[in-house]
Amino acid sequence: MFTTLVRQAGTAVRALLVFTVLLGGCYPLAVWGVGHLPGLHDHAEGSPQVVAGRVVGSELIGIDPVPADPAHDPYFHTRPSASADGPLGPGDPATSGGSNLAADNPELLAAVQQRRTGIAAREAVAPQLVPADAVTASASGVDAGISPAYAALQAPRVARETGLPVEEVHRLIAAATSGGVFAERTVAVPALNAAVAEHRG
Repeated sequence: MFTTLVRQAGTAVRALLVFTVLLGGCYPLAVWGVGHLPGLHDHAEGSPQVVAGRVVGSELIGIDPVPADPAHDPYFHTRPSASADGPLGPGDPATSGGSNLAADNPELLAAVQQRRTGIAAREAVAPQLVPADAVTASASGVDAGISPAYAALQAPRVARETGLPVEEVHRLIAAATSGGVFAERTVAVPALNAAVAEHRG
């Protein structure tokens, strides 16, 4: 009986060692290797956004810019975040998640109305012209994409504050837009703001 116990324990220890090497070493290395194949490397490393040879963020994480002078705001804004202190304040990118409030929740409805009023004032338009994605927070709170309508709404302000021709701003928006027939068209705000910063010199 003792011999059987020792044999079974030895078998268990060998299986533990083999699976530790396979699943704790070989498998992660294989996944890492596949992730670094040509064409997959950038996605495996978090889709870094590179400006002038320096990583400045991720193409997939939208962080709402905080203008030094709110009266002269030169950049495009992302969707609002449920983690923001105020209705239009930037969210905390370390905290990802929605508000989990129902669509008819009075607190959510009040926040949407505050956002609509604030964005209408910032963009100098009537409140009814503010698109839905501009006033509703994304599920993650760090959504990098906005609708072409929200980007177009912001284009005149960005052109005015950067000195770029509005046609050039619309061209930058088009270059940062993806999707189409089978996917919703979205504008990547991190890439768009990087392009604005590059073109304004």
